[in-house]
Amino acid sequence: MRRLRLIASRCLLPLGLSLGLAGCGLMRPPATVEAPFPAQWNAPLPHGGSLASLADWWRQLDDPLLVELIAAAETASPNLASAAARVAEARSTRVQAGAALLPSLDGTGTASRGVSGSSFSGGGTGASSSSSSSAAAAATAPLTTLQAGLQSKWEIDLFGRLRADRDSAQQKLDSATAKWHDARVAVAAETANAYFAERACRQQLRVSESDAKSRSETSRLTDLSARAGFTAPADAALARASASDASGRLTQQRAQCAIQRKALVALSGIDEPTLAQKLAVSHTQRALVVMGSIQSVPAAALSQRPDVYAAELAVASASADVGSAEAERYPKLSISGSIGRMQIRTSGFRESLDTWTVGPVSLTVPLLDGGARQANTDAAKARYTEAVSLYRANVRQAVREVEEALVNLDAIDARTTDADSAVKNYQASFDATQARYSSGLASLFELEDSRRTLFTAQTARVTLQRERAEAWVSLYRSMGGGWNRPESSMTSSSTSTVATSP
Repeated sequence: MRRLRLIASRCLLPLGLSLGLAGCGLMRPPATVEAPFPAQWNAPLPHGGSLASLADWWRQLDDPLLVELIAAAETASPNLASAAARVAEARSTRVQAGAALLPSLDGTGTASRGVSGSSFSGGGTGASSSSSSSAAAAATAPLTTLQAGLQSKWEIDLFGRLRADRDSAQQKLDSATAKWHDARVAVAAETANAYFAERACRQQLRVSESDAKSRSETSRLTDLSARAGFTAPADAALARASASDASGRLTQQRAQCAIQRKALVALSGIDEPTLAQKLAVSHTQRALVVMGSIQSVPAAALSQRPDVYAAELAVASASADVGSAEAERYPKLSISGSIGRMQIRTSGFRESLDTWTVGPVSLTVPLLDGGARQANTDAAKARYTEAVSLYRANVRQAVREVEEALVNLDAIDARTTDADSAVKNYQASFDATQARYSSGLASLFELEDSRRTLFTAQTARVTLQRERAEAWVSLYRSMGGGWNRPESSMTSSSTSTVATSP
């Protein structure tokens, strides 16, 4: 018994030593770095409303069709499906990395049956011959051997390599999840832009139809007047040319609207007849949407962008990879053990044996590798430097996108009043010129010039409305689309929403 305790103590001594060293992980580069987040925006902020309206952006528009199209686009998007697949892959890698820190346990079982024994020859008769036959039969009796056992192996994380791999895998999982959210924001923004473009196209189509109808009527009346000799043939030709020009623009506008609708079909995955019916109902209910506004956009909210968060996690993951590569240069310690039972059966004889082992305790010390491990460490450090640079560049780009969106919104707000005033006054001028032309007090050239300026102003107003919608979509996307980063970004995963989020 004393000897057994001595053997056990000798086997467990390296294990105790390894556990003592396990807390001595190697130093890693900083997992978080400073980035150029602005204290405040330099562009003017929209006024009125509240910040909550940005996160609740789609619902504030009160457009059920837009919400339906975004949901359909998310279901049909290959980019979103790819991002979800990368999340699942990263989750599997995280499970593997975490399992490496724990002992492995495998079960084994074997069974065999055969005959073993020896044969001999010799003279003799009678009783001796009979005895020899019995002995030979016993020696060749079937032998059954059954074995079952458990085998375990555990690598002790002496220098934190396995923990670094686990941490890196966790950051990659969180990063993949953030990129999935970023893909959702991108799909929503792209769908909204396509939807607003289709609405603007239809609104411009109505302007073109009105213009073409007006020019066609002018051409008809001018032809009648020319036949009666009251109008010069040149004026009739000018009127016909103007009508043809308007008809050509109308045809082109219809083609653009058809192309825009097909783009929306491709994004949403809804068949064109169904989509056309839904759009027709929506168009009869509302004009091109007019966005609300927000009171402020705090600069700190920039960290709510999924892509910025993913870049931040990439720095933490690269830091852990450096720690893992550095730990590869140091010794590895592993311990094995097994427990089993063997049973032997033959000619009514049965015997069972129980076995167990602790060990071997294996220590691997790197001696000569031609500089491969040092090269891997240098490469990991280079990737860390790259991740830091990309993170800071990502933040600068995010700041630029928000600033541009705010500038565009401010400029568009300032232009909206002028555009509305221009259309109103050009319409009044055209109505007056048309009345004078009908009375013979204005020339056809004056009428066409007035009509042209009115059409240009109406087109500019439609374009401005579309630009305002696009600027709001840009602000929505540049601020992260209402996504909120997890509370414990460096320690927990936020992947549970991938399968259940709408």
